[in-house]
Amino acid sequence: MAQKTAPDSNRRSERSRRAIYDAALALVGEIGYPKTTIEGIAARAGVGKQTIYRWWSSKAEVLMEAFIDLGVQAAEAAGAGDWAEADGIPDTGDIEADLKAVLRATVDELLDPRYDAPARALAAEGVANPAFGAEFVGRLLMPALELYVRRLRAAQDAGQIRADVDPYIARDLFSAPLAQRWLQGTGPLDHAYADALVEYALYGLSPR
Repeated sequence: MAQKTAPDSNRRSERSRRAIYDAALALVGEIGYPKTTIEGIAARAGVGKQTIYRWWSSKAEVLMEAFIDLGVQAAEAAGAGDWAEADGIPDTGDIEADLKAVLRATVDELLDPRYDAPARALAAEGVANPAFGAEFVGRLLMPALELYVRRLRAAQDAGQIRADVDPYIARDLFSAPLAQRWLQGTGPLDHAYADALVEYALYGLSPR
């Protein structure tokens, strides 16, 4: 008599978690963050809302983990050469080319509808809810921004950037204008703008 295999609870939980991620991202893109609810996410994912509350306390937390997972999935799909992986921004020896490559990739991501709506929702929630904002910055923004600092320090070691430059301030010369233009729509967001940011910033950072 054949033995019955017990259901794999871990696999079932992973399927539910994945369905919840997909549902949260889809709803925010379709109806907007304000109208997205835990109940709506649960219905879209085909799970009970108690399942969601067992893992998260708010829709903001659901969306943040879904967004982080989206980034992980994209990095894995891109392969080992993707700049956002643990190894950081590639160091080809050409700081200008490397920074242009990463800013262009960032522009492409910000213009991708899969990222745009949830990213804007998380940024807005972070402003309205300081506690969530601190978590959002710590888990999402700072790890990515630290990659710039590491690459800029390597450029300093190679003599491509002045040794007295603060890499954290230098990092903001690239990332802050890009984020502002994306959030406020003050001008076109494209590869030409990304390249110009790098060229303008490096003109002031190059050794004298």
